[in-house]
Formats: sequence, structure tokens, C-alpha cells
Amino acid sequence: MTKYLKTFFLCVAGLLVLSPVLSAHHGQGNAYDTGHMWTTWATVEEFVYANPHPSMKFSRTDKNGKVEHWTSEMANNPSRLARIGWTKSRSIEALKPGTRVKVYLATARAGGYSAYVQLVESEAGELLVSEREDAIPAEDLDGVPGGFQPKPEAPK
Repeated sequence: MTKYLKTFFLCVAGLLVLSPVLSAHHGQGNAYDTGHMWTTWATVEEFVYANPHPSMKFSRTDKNGKVEHWTSEMANNPSRLARIGWTKSRSIEALKPGTRVKVYLATARAGGYSAYVQLVESEAGELLVSEREDAIPAEDLDGVPGGFQPKPEAPK
């Protein structure tokens, strides 16, 4: 009987340890407002090609001349990107610091300058570091201070 209890408790402990790791990966719908996709022109500050998703830091200038510095998680994972030809070296070259790009993004639900980047487009109109072939529907908020920021919910 104690052998079975020991096994049971080890299994429960293992599930408790792994459950946050397993659920943490697919949080973009909870963490980012993907129902309000928007676009802006930006300048790449840093691009990191890493698992589980690449990340990018970029800056954008609002219509008042204020520079905003954003951090972001990108939609695709390196394994999938490599299979379609976006290798690490090609991706890093395409998104090197100083590159001007149009980003399609969803702001973090908590607000601020954090986003989920669904798509990146070059000045020539080429989709970069993506498996998509077409742009996605998004509102153009280039120059709007803060882009789309979630509104606080009214107390119930």
C-alpha cells in the first residue's frame, strides 16, 4: 500500500511542477489583446532568434516626436521558421538593429510598451521572419501615442 501511495504522490508532485511550464507557453491570447491588431512603423533595436519564440525590441516615434521603446514576443518559433527558410542567420540579417519595419502587433493586456508581434514587413513590402504570405487585418496606428492601449475595465 505504501508503495502505491508513494507512486501516487510522486506523480502528483510531478504534475504540479510541470503544469506551470506546460501552460505558460500558449498565453498570447490571455496576455495580449489579439482582438485589436494594429500596425506601426518601427526601427529594430534588437532581435533574438530563440526558443520558444523569437523576441524583438523596437522603437517607434509618435506624432509628437516622442520615441517609445517596445519589447515583443514574435508569433513563429525557430523550428518552424527554419523549415520554411528563415534560418537564424537569415532572420538576424533581415532584422538587424537600425532596420525600419512595419510591425503588426497586439498590445499587452496590462498595457505599456509590450506586444505580441504577429507579422513584420520590410519597407519594400516583403514579409520577414514569417510563414505568412499575406498581411493580416490590422488598424494603422502609426504615430498614435502608445498605439492601442487597453482600457481599464469598469468595476462590477
